[in-house]
Amino acid sequence: MAGMFVGAEVRAEVSAAVAAARLASLTLGSALIDQSHQAWTDGFAWVGPVPALSKLVLVQFSEPVRRGAVTVLAVRWEATGVAGRVFPVLDADITLAPDGDEATLLGLDGVYGPPGGAVGAGLDRLILHRIATATVRSFLTRVADAIASQPPVAGRSELRLPGVPT
Repeated sequence: MAGMFVGAEVRAEVSAAVAAARLASLTLGSALIDQSHQAWTDGFAWVGPVPALSKLVLVQFSEPVRRGAVTVLAVRWEATGVAGRVFPVLDADITLAPDGDEATLLGLDGVYGPPGGAVGAGLDRLILHRIATATVRSFLTRVADAIASQPPVAGRSELRLPGVPT
């Protein structure tokens, strides 16, 4: 079965250089994983007791990579647990691109394969794609909010990425 594409875009009211540094900072602790778990719950909130079947416990991400004016972070979400196989794995890139001097567009573009063959594809058309879209939008909004509201650490400059101007 071919992969299903999903994406979202939001704006953060900080420069791209600050956003890139703050995103890198979020990857150092559990903040990005916590945002992923909450987004997973948000995506299923209107479906009923489905989250009880499986918790999003495996979130993997790379180090942010600078590509010209854009910063890219690869992310993989994978459900585990008893019913983990009934949920798709999402592979996505989060991109940060300048939107003027004092704002950044955050985008998430990903692909997942609905499990279950033709039945899974049918369920994806009926409801699962809406859940995936709600989940990535929630996650990206949470990441943008964390980036925009993250205060600099007192007495320490922000984490800097090589090649990212401040």
